[in-house]
Amino acid sequence: MSKTLKIGIIGCGGIANGKHMPSLKKQAQAELVAFCDIVEERAQKAAAEYGIEGAKVYTDFRDLLQDGSIDVIHVCTPNDSHSEITVASLEAGKHVMCEKPMAKTVAEAKAMLDAAKRTGKKLTIGYNNRFRDDSMYLKGICEEGELGDIYYGKALAIRRRAVPTWGVFLDEEKQGGGPLIDIGTHALDLTLWLMDNYKPKSVVGSTFHKLGQRENAANAFGPWDPKEFKVEDSAFGFITMENGATIILESSWALNVVETGEAKAVLAGTEGGADMKDGLRINGEKMSRLYETKVDLNAGGVAFYSGSKENDTDREARMWLEAIVEDKDPVVKPEQAFVVTQILEAIYESAKTGKAVYFDN
Repeated sequence: MSKTLKIGIIGCGGIANGKHMPSLKKQAQAELVAFCDIVEERAQKAAAEYGIEGAKVYTDFRDLLQDGSIDVIHVCTPNDSHSEITVASLEAGKHVMCEKPMAKTVAEAKAMLDAAKRTGKKLTIGYNNRFRDDSMYLKGICEEGELGDIYYGKALAIRRRAVPTWGVFLDEEKQGGGPLIDIGTHALDLTLWLMDNYKPKSVVGSTFHKLGQRENAANAFGPWDPKEFKVEDSAFGFITMENGATIILESSWALNVVETGEAKAVLAGTEGGADMKDGLRINGEKMSRLYETKVDLNAGGVAFYSGSKENDTDREARMWLEAIVEDKDPVVKPEQAFVVTQILEAIYESAKTGKAVYFDN
C-alpha cells in the first residue's frame, strides 16, 4: 500500500495506549497526526510517544474533526460516547474504527450504522479476537464446511476474580453494564462470526450481583470498592437463532469457578466440532471412529496472511487500513457488530423483566 493515512485518536486512555496506538505506530502507511482527550496531559503524552512531529493535541473532539486532512478516526472512549463521536466523525468525512462494544444501546448503534451508510465512509468495531491465529484458522475450517452445519455454539468469557477496578468499568451509566458488555461482547462476536449466523430469534438472559458488594475481596487487580460496583458481576444468555441454531453465552468478572477462559468459542456441527479450551482442537468421526486433533499453530505460516509474525492487534490494524486503501469491506462489518449489540441488550432486558425477548427480523 502506497497511500499514507492520517489518523486521529479520540480518547487517549488505557485501550488507546494498550492496543490502538502501539499497533498503528507499526504500520508503515499510518501517521498519527492528532490526539484528543478530556485530560489534556494524556493527549500530550500520547502525541509525544506515538505522534508524528508536529502532531496536534485537542481536548474537544469536535475541534479535531475540523481538520480536513485527517482520513481516519479511532474512537477509544467509554461506551456511552461511542455513538456520538462515531457519527460526528463519519459525517466529518472520516473512516472510523470504534473500540468495542459498538455502543451502549441498540438505538445508539443504529445511529452509527445509519451514519456509515449515509456518508459512504467505512466503519468497523474493535473486535480484535477475530484476528488471533486460532480464530482465523478455525474460520477457514468453518468456511470450508469441515464442521458441516454448525447448530450449537458456546461463547465463553469467564474470569474467576478479575474485576477491572480502574477507569469507568464499574460505572453502569458510562459503560452500560459489566462483564457482559465488556468481555462477553468479544466472545459473542467471535462465536457469531465463526458460525456466520447473524439472525437471532429469541434471547433469555440472567445477570447477577452476587459478589460485587464484598469488602476486601480477592481480585487480580486488587480489591474493588463495593460502593462503586454498579454493574453485574456475571451474566448469561441463551440465544436461539432463526435457523434453529443455539448459542449459550457465559460471562463473568467474579464467579466461583476454577475453569476460566476469555474470548473462547465451542462449536458443534453435523460433521465435526471445535473448541478453544486447550489450544485449538477439532473433533469428528472417520471410518466409524471418533478423532480429536490439536492444531499446531506454530508449525508454519497461516494462509490468511503473509510476512513476519503478527499479534492479533497488529493484524487488526493492518487489515483495517488495507480495507480503506483497497476500498473493501473491513473484517468486522458494522452490520455484524450491530447484531452483537442487539443480543447484549436483549440479555440485559430479559434479565430485568424475567421474560424472553423476541426479535423482529
